Amino acid sequence: MISRVLVIVLDGLGVGELPDAGEYGDEGSFTLGNISKALKGIDLPNLEAFGLGNIAPVQGIRLMDKPLACFGKMNEKSAGKDTITGHWEMAGLILNQPFPLFCQGFPEEIINSFEKAIGRKVIGNKAASGTIVIEELGEKHLVTGRPIVYTSADSVFQIAAHEEVVGVEILYKWCEKAREILKEDYAVGRVIARPFKGVPGAFTRTTGRKDYPLKPFEKTILDYIKEKGHQVISIGKIYDIFAGFGITQSFPTKGNKEGLEVIKKVLKSSSEGLVFANLVDFDMLYGHRNDPEGYYMALREFDDALPDLCNLLSPTDMIIITADHGCDPTMESTDHTREYVPLLVYGKNILQGVNLGVRETFADVAATLSEIFKIEGIKNGTSFAKEVVEKAGSR
Repeated sequence: MISRVLVIVLDGLGVGELPDAGEYGDEGSFTLGNISKALKGIDLPNLEAFGLGNIAPVQGIRLMDKPLACFGKMNEKSAGKDTITGHWEMAGLILNQPFPLFCQGFPEEIINSFEKAIGRKVIGNKAASGTIVIEELGEKHLVTGRPIVYTSADSVFQIAAHEEVVGVEILYKWCEKAREILKEDYAVGRVIARPFKGVPGAFTRTTGRKDYPLKPFEKTILDYIKEKGHQVISIGKIYDIFAGFGITQSFPTKGNKEGLEVIKKVLKSSSEGLVFANLVDFDMLYGHRNDPEGYYMALREFDDALPDLCNLLSPTDMIIITADHGCDPTMESTDHTREYVPLLVYGKNILQGVNLGVRETFADVAATLSEIFKIEGIKNGTSFAKEVVEKAGSR
């Protein structure tokens, strides 16, 4: 009997290129393996014991004869490789078309509409690193008051503004207007507020980031679980990814350390339903910044915390550890990478060492939750509940 499931997304932890990686310019990507190769081996003893090394060969991570967890990897069936696509697929939605990209900047008609909506001109309008673009255009922004608009290899419309030039609340209103404008062919996955502070030569982004995603185009497993009367608790940026739909309680966090502490508190206080957590530092701080050593240190932090998380699990809990895409810090690009993601399933009454193989879609997570919580309506995915629990779905 399973009454509570904790899904932890290690944002950007890919475990090897997908067969179509070449179509995305990601041949040779292998986030976990390439980090280990760059550092001449890594040590993650708790994830190793779970069976991480049984998913894919990684220097320094042993293959276990008797892993503590069930293990496998998942294929991304949706088109694309961004955060929203990966999480939505995990929740049961598959995208046939990727979110639009604007790597050469946004069309004049979009920029004109946005400028009219906020009553001032913009600067930038190009693909750029968020830290670099404020270094380049921050001083001009201070002088003119014009917001910095930029994008990336992701489907995003980002607006950067200095907190002392443009109040954060005004910046949020601008993002709301941009979200209203960016529809149909221009419907990017996320509009993102990027406030910063400081002086020329020493600008830094603040913690006031706020995402404005598209609404899911259909109900997700989160909606169904909530409608069944269960708790759906989001930790990290999960609330933003699903635009708040299907969530009963939300705990936004500023990074992995806080995220892990919140997970512990929630495990102590809640008793049933879904706990859906995203740990973003792997991707945001290290993958996109081509920092394999920092990425590894973040993995060590999670690995060190894993025993405490497991000790807080009740006999009716299941934990699923996975990712939403790859973000290989050893690649020339700073973009996400099109990769398989890990699948580790553990619990005090979950079978150990079951090889779950290569799953056809991330939506297998949604299908599994659907079976556990006795829900109908999820169209995609194949449940692995019966493979890991002898009496799956019994409550």
